[in-house]
Order: sequence, then C-alpha cells, then structure tokens
Amino acid sequence: MTVLVTGAAGFIGYHVSAFLLERGETVVGLDAVTDYYDVGLKEARIARLERHGRFRLLRCDLADRDAAFAALGAVADIDRAVHLAAQAGVRHSRERPFAYVESNLVGHVTVLEFCRHLPGLRHLVYASSSSVYGGNTKLPFAVGDRTDSPVSLYAATKRANEHMSHCYSHLYGMPQTGLRLFTVYGPWGRPDMALYKFTRAILEGRPIEAFNDGDMKRDFTYVDDIVRGVVAALDNPPDAATGVPHRLYNLGNDRPEPLMRLIAVLEESLGRGAEVEFRPLQPGDVEETWADISATRRDLGFAPGTPIEVGVPRFVEWYRRYHGV
Repeated sequence: MTVLVTGAAGFIGYHVSAFLLERGETVVGLDAVTDYYDVGLKEARIARLERHGRFRLLRCDLADRDAAFAALGAVADIDRAVHLAAQAGVRHSRERPFAYVESNLVGHVTVLEFCRHLPGLRHLVYASSSSVYGGNTKLPFAVGDRTDSPVSLYAATKRANEHMSHCYSHLYGMPQTGLRLFTVYGPWGRPDMALYKFTRAILEGRPIEAFNDGDMKRDFTYVDDIVRGVVAALDNPPDAATGVPHRLYNLGNDRPEPLMRLIAVLEESLGRGAEVEFRPLQPGDVEETWADISATRRDLGFAPGTPIEVGVPRFVEWYRRYHGV
C-alpha cells in the first residue's frame, strides 16, 4: 500500500517522505513547487527522494481541485495520507492573504474530499500549528486551551483546518489526527525561518534582526523529533469506537529557548559573532511559545531528545555543505 505525502518538496514533507521510504513504504508525494522560497532547494529535496524507486511526485496545486483529483485518482492503492502542504509564514499572511485561503483552506478541503472517497483509508494526519494558540498567556500551551483569538490569518486558517477535519471525521467516520507543530528547524530547512536567515546573514557579514528587542522565546523543535512524532501519529489512528475519530496533539520540544540563547549557540557553531539589530514585536507574532506534550507522550510515545546545542550545529554543518561555504 501507499502513503500520500502532500508538500513532499517542503521542509517537513521531505523529511517525512525520506523516513517512510527508508522503512520500506511506497510514497506518492504531491507538491505545487511554488516560488514562495528558493525553488532550487525544493528541487534538490525532490531529487534526493527520487533516488528511491518507491517514490514518485505529482506536481500539482491542491487549490486546483480538478487537477488534483485527476492526478490523485490515478493512484490506486493509497491507504494513509500525511497532509503537510500549506502556505506557511505568519508575517507573509499579511501581504498575501488569498494565497492562504487558496492553499490552506481550499487545499485542505481538497485533501478531505479525496480521502473520504478512498475505500481503504486507514488514517489522515495533517499539520496544524502552534500559531492557533494566538496571544494566550497561559504556558505551556495545552491542546485543551482556548484557540478563539488568532493573531494572524495563517493561524486562523490552521484552526479552520482543525474544525473542518473534525467535521469530516464526524460525518464520514474518517480517522484523522491534527498535529500542532512548534517552530521546526534543522537540515534542509526553510530559508524564511529565523535560523536559516541568521546563518546566512552572519556568514555574509550582515546584521540580523531580533524582534521584540530580542525578548522572545520559542519551543524550537528539531526536525528529526518532529518526523518521529508525525510517523508515530500515522501509525496510531484514533479508534472510532471511542467517539468522533479525530485527535489533536502538540509536537514540540517542551523546552522554550530565549531567542538570544539561540543566537549565542549559532555564533558558537559558526565561530563568528552576530551584529544584532533590535526591532519591535511584529504584528501577528507572539512573545513566547511552549508545548505541553504530556498527551503526546502518553498516547504516541513522543519523546523529543534534541536540544538546540545539538540541533543548531547539525543545521550549520548541513548549511555549509549545501551552500559550499
């Protein structure tokens, strides 16, 4: 049988696909390969996945539902799906709102509609985000906390995805698990994320920006830990006998790190100091994130084990190798 991974050319989608292939799965990836960031990086990820004979990529946009249904309809044996395709970026959602409506809302419904007609669907796992917690001041963020005050359009679309998935699970008995991901970083990461931007700027001798005057904390989570959580969720579908077969979990490191601490670890890893320019908090950003992963530990055996002192040097090593620095 085959696992569908949407967003397979993306950061997390690439790593999830690679893990599944390594354990012997057949994977069909789907990706629009948009130019939100460097297409060359996406193509490099795809090339590595295509070294496996059990991987193939469907190049189409989930927002174009007719094209997506036609492409997916040609794959006969999909029994599980990991939906990671989305328009990412909190700040970017202020500039391109319709991209988020099309990718995150229309695209999500396209996946739901496709999966509900699969005769042998065992489980749909999809990516949500820690952004759904909005401006909550209670820490750590628990799945049962209120999520009705989003501070970005990106967050609003991700919370809407959770509601739509619950509805489909209720109506059609579709087993689904939504994963609220917390600030993922690591090799093959996204160039629009802080660690990648900081590394590039420091190596090029340019200043880096620290928002909220540097007084921010993030639950930085290494990508290998995230992948193990995604696959553990995929392997443990909810039981319809216990009610609506839809669950939500946090995937984070359970260890919020000050932004200035991340910068210090990065400086040490690069062997260079950073020139830091302090900026005010940006609209749509929050000061701190922290994942309560007690339920994820209990139900999925999720145990993140990569502190930034280990993960950041691994990213730097990959960055130097990939960019030839």
